[in-house]
This record gives sequence, C-alpha cells and structure tokens, in this order.
Amino acid sequence: MRTIENIVYNNIGQTLDVHLPEGKAKAAFVYFHGGGLEAGSKDKNAPYHQFLTARGIAVVDVNYRMYPAAKCPDFIEDAADAVKWAADRMPLYAGTDRIFVGGSSAGGYLSMMLCFDKKYLAKRGMDANALSGYVHDAGQPTTHFNVLRERGVDSRRLIVDEFAPLYHIGAYANACAPMTFIVSDGDMENRLEQTQLALSTLKHFRFDESKISLTLMNGGHCAYVGKVDANGESVFGKLIYEFIEKTIS
Repeated sequence: MRTIENIVYNNIGQTLDVHLPEGKAKAAFVYFHGGGLEAGSKDKNAPYHQFLTARGIAVVDVNYRMYPAAKCPDFIEDAADAVKWAADRMPLYAGTDRIFVGGSSAGGYLSMMLCFDKKYLAKRGMDANALSGYVHDAGQPTTHFNVLRERGVDSRRLIVDEFAPLYHIGAYANACAPMTFIVSDGDMENRLEQTQLALSTLKHFRFDESKISLTLMNGGHCAYVGKVDANGESVFGKLIYEFIEKTIS
C-alpha cells in the first residue's frame, strides 16, 4: 500500500489521504469518518485501508469541517467536494473511474445526504446516481442530532426536513446507484429502527430492491469498524469489499 497524506481537496483547506494498491485499482472508496459531526478525523492506520488496498481497492479517507467551527451544511458541502475531487483524480492516481462513497455514523449521514439529496453533487456537475455505489454505515436518516442542537432543538427529536436523508427519498424519482446499509442490533438508541424506516421508505417509492442491501451486525454502534477477525483481517473492510465486488462483478 502506498499512502499520500494531507492532500488539500477544496478551497476551504480541508484535507484527505489517499491509500493506493499496487498497480491499477478496481475501484476507489471515498470514506467519511464518524464522530457526531463534532469529533474524529481520517485515520492513516485504520485496518480496512490495508485490507482493501491489498485487494485492489483504493481508499480516499476524508476530513471535513465540524462543529463548533462549522455550521450546517458546511460538512455536506465538504463531502461533496471530496467526492468531486476523487471522481476527477482517481483515474490519474489509481487508474479507475469507479467511485464508491461511504461513511460511518456521522459519515454515514453524509453519504446518505449526498446519495439522496442530489443537489450537492449536481452543483459540482455530478450525478449522484452515476456513482458506483454507497456504503451507509450506521448513519442517521433523520435530521442529524447535532444539526438540531445547532438550532436549539432537543437533539432527541426525530425531525425530517431538508437536512434529513429521508426527506429526499422519492424526490428525484426512484433511480439510484447500488447501496448497502450497515447497522448493529445494539446500535445507538433508535438507530436500527430509523435505518429500517429508510429501507421501508425506499421500498415504498419502488426503488430497485436488487440494488439495496442491509447487513445487521452484532454489538454496539460501529464497534466493528476498527476490529479484526481471528485471521487478523478487517471486519469492516470485508463488508466494504464484498459489496464492491458484488457491484462491479
């Protein structure tokens, strides 16, 4: 694996790392970290980097603006900038134009916003449906709790407005790129049920169910992201790789 760190990808000065396999990549995976839109950062030592690059998948690990310095939708705009950067440059860096987008927790919220509210990528000349696929890992499909806190609203409330991925399901007909959802049976309170509601809403609007899948994990919220199995292989990396392989095969 070859890593290029701290590449500036937008005019705000946000950075990303690129992890490259040997030779031409099969695809590139753009990843947004979790942390409630207020903590966390890209992690050059994440186990899934090595797992994916060893199997021909390039990884683009992204930082984005966060609270308290950021305001909604700064982080969504940054996420869209990062995807645009990857779409423009992965053919040069990795020899592939297959772009997958995903994130965990707050990052899953960002991947869903880009997937379902298509205006963010459209502003950058991109079609959200034309991406190769999405990995929505334990993201909040209602308006994010810290977006509610920014407004002075009780963060436990379930609100579906323009900053809820759910709000946009069906607004752009029923075309979509392939996507997979990941959530745990012991996830944060109400996260499993909200994920099930997102899946039910996709079904209600007659999205192509052959393009949509769910993996139910055991344990707590995103507990598998940093774990390795008995063979020392990334649990999260396997989930991503299996989805990418199924999609591109």
